[in-house]
Amino acid sequence: MGRGALLCEVPTPPSCSSLGRQCRALDVTLRVARHDGHLSAADAEATWLLGHTQRISFTNLRPHGRSLYVDAVLHLPCQHFKEESGAACCLVHGHTGTPPSLVPVENLPRREEGGRFWLVTSADLSPMPLSAPSRALPLAPGDNPCEGAPCRTADNTRGSACCRDLQIEVLCRREETHLEALIRSRRSPYLCKVSRESDDSLDAEMISACGYLDDRGRDCTLHGLKRPDGRSAKPELCFEWPEGGDFLHSGCVFRNGTLATHLTGQAAIG
Repeated sequence: MGRGALLCEVPTPPSCSSLGRQCRALDVTLRVARHDGHLSAADAEATWLLGHTQRISFTNLRPHGRSLYVDAVLHLPCQHFKEESGAACCLVHGHTGTPPSLVPVENLPRREEGGRFWLVTSADLSPMPLSAPSRALPLAPGDNPCEGAPCRTADNTRGSACCRDLQIEVLCRREETHLEALIRSRRSPYLCKVSRESDDSLDAEMISACGYLDDRGRDCTLHGLKRPDGRSAKPELCFEWPEGGDFLHSGCVFRNGTLATHLTGQAAIG
């Protein structure tokens, strides 16, 4: 190896003994949020996470100490799994056979006819009617500045990238080496940047679009709506437009002052 060569860590493949469910999907437990002893303090964060239903099924939302957990299925195949012409194999261990059955994405719809939405309240996911305030203030000047923006997620899906990317915390103790290997082997970029920040969990980035997006997959249907108790239906994580920085998606209108140009252009068109 030459001087200055980059050292890359290659994840250890999972030690699977055969093809199975883990080839197509992965059963995990996620930490939804931490709270101060009042479950309602986690409502916004829980509503936000459980809204990302494109590639995650959620069941059994429950409190545990000062945390809120949810069982989940990550509908992402293993990067070592290959299927072709009705046959399947593991590229690492050489297991072959009939492709494992697809694991269906099972989730309640987050939007219903008649203005009812499924939101989390004190660790309970349930439908409720929402209303618009009589005088709603916009969250940013003018129309939605993200409309038509060329932002994209790592799988090259364009538009509303912030509503498609999310951070998850998977409960996985340091000694659970097989589970950790299964998590790290999910197909990139749909799950990537796995890191261990604590002894009991792994952090990762995942692409799974939010179920509160409209039918075009562009705008948030919770925008400007209120819960029956008067709180905003839209999670607090989505309240503020981000400040420019390296963490923004490519093509984001908030990067490097692009937003000002974008809004000026809107005003000129209007």
